[in-house]
Amino acid sequence: MQIVTVENLSKSYGEKVLFDNISFHIGEQQRIGLIGVNGTGKSTLLKIIAGLDTADSGKIVHANRFHVEYLPQNPSFDEDSSILDQVFYGESALIQLLREYEGALADLQLSPSDEKKQSRVLALQTKMDAADAWESNTQAKTILTQLGLHDFTQKVSELSGGQRKRVAMARALIQPADLLILDEPTNHIDNETVEWLEEYLSRYKGALLLVTHDRYFLDRVTNRTFELDRGKLFSYEGNYATFLEKRAEREDNEAAAESKRQNLLRRELAWLRRGAKARTTKQKARVQRAEELRDRVVEGPGAKMDMALGASRLGKKVIELEQISKSYGDRQLIKDFSYIVLPGDRVGIIGPNGSGKSTLLNMLAGRIQPDAGTIDIGQTVKIAYYTQDSVEMNEKLRVIEYVKEAAEVIQTSDGESITASQMLERFLFSPHMQYTPISRLSGGERRRLYLLRTLMGEPNVLFLDEPTNDLDIQTLSILEDYLEQFPGAVITVSHDRYFLDRTVDHLFAFEGQGRIRDFMGNYSEYLEERRAQKAVAAPTPAVSSEKSENSNANRGNNRTKKLSYKDQKEWDEIEGKIAALEERSVVLKKEIAASGSDYGKIERLYAEEQQVASDLEATIERWAELSAMVEELEQGK
Repeated sequence: MQIVTVENLSKSYGEKVLFDNISFHIGEQQRIGLIGVNGTGKSTLLKIIAGLDTADSGKIVHANRFHVEYLPQNPSFDEDSSILDQVFYGESALIQLLREYEGALADLQLSPSDEKKQSRVLALQTKMDAADAWESNTQAKTILTQLGLHDFTQKVSELSGGQRKRVAMARALIQPADLLILDEPTNHIDNETVEWLEEYLSRYKGALLLVTHDRYFLDRVTNRTFELDRGKLFSYEGNYATFLEKRAEREDNEAAAESKRQNLLRRELAWLRRGAKARTTKQKARVQRAEELRDRVVEGPGAKMDMALGASRLGKKVIELEQISKSYGDRQLIKDFSYIVLPGDRVGIIGPNGSGKSTLLNMLAGRIQPDAGTIDIGQTVKIAYYTQDSVEMNEKLRVIEYVKEAAEVIQTSDGESITASQMLERFLFSPHMQYTPISRLSGGERRRLYLLRTLMGEPNVLFLDEPTNDLDIQTLSILEDYLEQFPGAVITVSHDRYFLDRTVDHLFAFEGQGRIRDFMGNYSEYLEERRAQKAVAAPTPAVSSEKSENSNANRGNNRTKKLSYKDQKEWDEIEGKIAALEERSVVLKKEIAASGSDYGKIERLYAEEQQVASDLEATIERWAELSAMVEELEQGK
């Protein structure tokens, strides 16, 4: 069933056409990934569907009570509000009740003996029971905890950029919605959180529309792909891998059609040039056809980025780290770490947010000094540092002026000298765009421009801090190819698993308490090893041997035609066991909801609630097995 229909939507900014008369629909529980080069209008389209921007023409049709929840790239908040205020926003009756209950609970914790506050909490608990709101409350706190947000009363003004993104994500996931729109949800969150989000979205009940550069995320979450390309929208059934195949087919067909048009045009023009005798009045139709072929505007495959920039010669000595350590207050980020960077190294730096990844990169770049140890840099080293923070750009400058500040002429990898304007064209900045003020570029276009300027100095050592944030997939693919051919050393901080798998051959893994593990292999190999270690360490569930024994008893029942003593006893007791587990699950959910800011208690209760849910599922499965056995015996009598 279709829940949103978009008809003939158009949007332009001045001479720049983002999309022109595009139409599509979104169905229930569809998982749609939106793909396109930066500046094609992806975020604008999301905002229009979310009702936060308007189109120049066209319309969007949906039900009257249709609700959209939207996660922007850069969320904004009331700085004086708390995390809980931001998460429980909205005017639905459920959200208002949750907000009121949590506020009353927080007030009570400040004055536990206040009888009025106690009465208010009890009254709201009754309302929570009546509205069956405990599950939503538990879900909200579980999402916050999974996203690393434990102090729900913390002010938004005290949060880092990554924490703000997590608050916005929790808010979007908690709100009931027919359509959830996510703009770059994987930016600024670590790998473990990305994996949790994948799992959560696989169970999400509404429809999903998202923009992300994380290709593994697209492949695992989506089942349909939209591509914005030169003002048009193309739709493909399937995930990212399927999209790549079908887009290649489309581009081949476009190239074949253009080749056919060019051949026909050459023949018609040759005929026209044969002279006036050939062009009689009887041939006017043919003349007109030739002119139409000549004048027709054809959009073949789009322009491709060319990142063939030169690099300086690099000697044998690059960077040597010896016993470096770094702390901030009581937090030990790096302890006694040593490593010798070699000329061809491809190193990825991974770890949870705040573990010290960017700190290590800043120390290697000389921007931060270690507390202990030494960092020795070779004489021939020429570092280019692509940072994750918003770079300082004079927004009044035009694109061409910004690039010319670095160099008027640029050396390519094949020894060719080209102008700044020609290099900009290779980075998909048309001659018209080159005279556009930086202030009018999209966030992704600015990052692409910054990438160009970073690489223009012919570096031989590259430091990349979260390079995948705000770069489109096409640019990332070309950057990956560039890094593969780059003759120097590359050290990358990234949470993008696909990018790491493509570009690095070993990792610096931050594993806590200042320990950095040097792992030989890419991210997927590291993750596989970690999972294997956890599997070995995990105890074998007792239920497995019981199931095996029960299964053997079940096989014997076919011969005895009656339940064994053990199975009969289990059958007599199992419904009571199910009822007890269900009751315990309800109690635990209420206790979690009533735990307020006691986050240690919440985690313990949540772990028990998850175990109870697992036991309940196994017990119900066993009830189904025994029920089938009893039914079979009854039929055989």
